[in-house]
Amino acid sequence: MSDTDHAGPVVKRGEDVSYEPVDAAEGLSKGVLVDESDGAPTFAMRRFELAPGAAVPRHTNAVEHEQYVLAGEYVVGIGDEEHAVSAGDALLIPAGVEHWYRNAGDEAGAFICAVPNGDDAIELVE
Repeated sequence: MSDTDHAGPVVKRGEDVSYEPVDAAEGLSKGVLVDESDGAPTFAMRRFELAPGAAVPRHTNAVEHEQYVLAGEYVVGIGDEEHAVSAGDALLIPAGVEHWYRNAGDEAGAFICAVPNGDDAIELVE
C-alpha cells in the first residue's frame, strides 16, 4: 500500500501545517491541510493567508475552486465583477474563469480553498 492508498482517517494538527509563500503573489502564503499525500482520493484542501496590502494578479486555473472565507475583509474579482468578502462567505470560481484578490485593509485575510486533486495549470492574465 502506498502513501496515497490511505485506507483510514487522517487528523492533521494545525501546528503540523507549514505555510509557504506563493511565487505569483507577494503577501500570499499557502498551507496544504489535506491532499493526495494524506490519502485524500478526490480533493485537496488548502488554507491561504492574504497579508494587508497584498494583491494576487488576474489569473485562471484549470480546475474549479470552492472557497470559504475564515478571516478579514478583501475583494475577489471573478470575471468582470468585484465581490467584497468577509468571514463566513463562500465562493465558487469555475475552472478557466479569470479571478484575482486584493486586500486593501489593515487585517490579514484567510480562506480555505478546496480543489480537485491532479494537475492545476495556472495562467497569469496580466
